[in-house]
Amino acid sequence: MKEHYYDKLLNINTRGDRLEGAAKKPHRYYPYEPTPYSALEELFKNYEVSRFDHVVDFGCGKGRLNFYIHYFYHASVTGIEMNETLYQEALENSKTFGRKTKNRLERIQFHCCLAEEYTISPSDNRFYFFNPFSIQVFRSIINNILISIENHERDVEVILYYPSQDYIYYLENDTAFELKKEIILPHDYLRDSNERFLIYRLG
Repeated sequence: MKEHYYDKLLNINTRGDRLEGAAKKPHRYYPYEPTPYSALEELFKNYEVSRFDHVVDFGCGKGRLNFYIHYFYHASVTGIEMNETLYQEALENSKTFGRKTKNRLERIQFHCCLAEEYTISPSDNRFYFFNPFSIQVFRSIINNILISIENHERDVEVILYYPSQDYIYYLENDTAFELKKEIILPHDYLRDSNERFLIYRLG
């Protein structure tokens, strides 16, 4: 029900089959699967985003997270998606979102490129991952983030949903990121202990 409710509220279409667009993706990238709206509700009950933040969603698909954050918290959002079909759907969602909400769209951006090829902006300070690709790609992106911080010092946080053990091990053992918060999804965690968010902050 929430999938339909929020898509209608935001005037977007972000639902889709998990296999959608998967055939064209290299094996290091995983099929389209948006974060459930119920999970986003739980995340933002326990995690603060302000209009001064700039959130980057790696593997954004059709842009669900981007529109949700911009609508409720007015933050700047950037979606990175390598699949051309999903990218075009995100752009179409941006048009319909703007028509309904009358929100100015210059703070919502989408880029069609490999995630590791995205140039981290000095304003980017929150980075979201829902296991969109392999650990090799993830390591490359985190390295790009760290280089950006060396050039433009700022507070940075990484948000993992349904976190893989590879991601966790790398952040906690090979970087200066430290676990700031764990947010468990109360209705799903008992059946699947991966149903949680982990928030990492650069120590």
